[in-house]
Amino acid sequence: MNDLENFRATADHRRPGRILCHAGFTPDLRRRVVDHVGTDDVGAHYDMWRQVGVGLRRPEGAPEIDYAPYWAGQDLPEGTTFDGFGVAMVPSGFFHFWGYVSPLRNAASLKDIEDYPLEDLRAWDDSHLAGEVAAAHAAGSTAVGWVGHMYETAWQIRGYEPFLMDMIERPAWADCLLQRLADRNRIKARALARAGVDLVRCGDDVANQKALMFQPDMWHRMMLSRWADIWAEVKAIHPNVKIHYHSDGNVTAIIPDLLDAGLDILNPVQPECLDVDAIHAAYGRRLTFDGCVGTQSTMPWGTPAEVRARVAELIAKYGRAGGLILSPTHVLEPEVPLANIDAFFDACREYGTFD
Repeated sequence: MNDLENFRATADHRRPGRILCHAGFTPDLRRRVVDHVGTDDVGAHYDMWRQVGVGLRRPEGAPEIDYAPYWAGQDLPEGTTFDGFGVAMVPSGFFHFWGYVSPLRNAASLKDIEDYPLEDLRAWDDSHLAGEVAAAHAAGSTAVGWVGHMYETAWQIRGYEPFLMDMIERPAWADCLLQRLADRNRIKARALARAGVDLVRCGDDVANQKALMFQPDMWHRMMLSRWADIWAEVKAIHPNVKIHYHSDGNVTAIIPDLLDAGLDILNPVQPECLDVDAIHAAYGRRLTFDGCVGTQSTMPWGTPAEVRARVAELIAKYGRAGGLILSPTHVLEPEVPLANIDAFFDACREYGTFD
């Protein structure tokens, strides 16, 4: 079976030919991994899950949005860059993390939220998507499209504390920004579905290490309801597409709602935060796990033997009938030993090959 066939079997809860696996690395660690394996094609070396990312294209020559007025008079540190939403990304000096300075941090009215400029994705090009999906399928790869965040982008534009306060004290402000971002995500998701992608990715970090960061009814009204509408439209266009949702932390309480809204695959399923056995017992027939290998525990601090044992355990418990994609639960940080990376992928091959 090729990786497209393996993905379809996995997501449909049928035994695949092999357990799909993947990992990401911070830049410093990736440089050392490349030196270690002797090739820049780390994915091929470790036989990672073959995925082809596809997405809309910005029209050539279209003018960029000028966010300069939002930063007039603001003293930003050297090395500050700006993302596509006008958010200032300030170097933190700590690996891949950034400090954010939000362009709407001083918003004074709902009109400020309504008038904030965002790219009009209706003008973006989707004519290439179907051909790219067909090419990925011909190569036996999974065609994947990233839709975006909603809550995370909203707080980055507005400011973390101001946005949380908006949700409580000025809900019309929060709803306005979330809806504008949801409308953009809907345009991308519909285009991906029309093109026939296999997997639509989206997500928001809505939980901390112990619990959801919001009252469930607030999360359901402001966030899940919007994702549910988008997912329903996607599946109406392309019934076989799978929905992949990312949230770090303990999301146990909202898994039933996510499933009812159309979720297929949950990432990263952090074992330090969740009772993975209990979640699998309750939802394993409906939910595919992507993750499960701890980056707060096993990958940085375990021995290679412990990494191998964790992979073997996960496959034995959850993977033999499909429903499991193995990956570290976050990008791997510089303290992860190279031997543990080797052990992870070696064990995925050894214990997760079924044909």
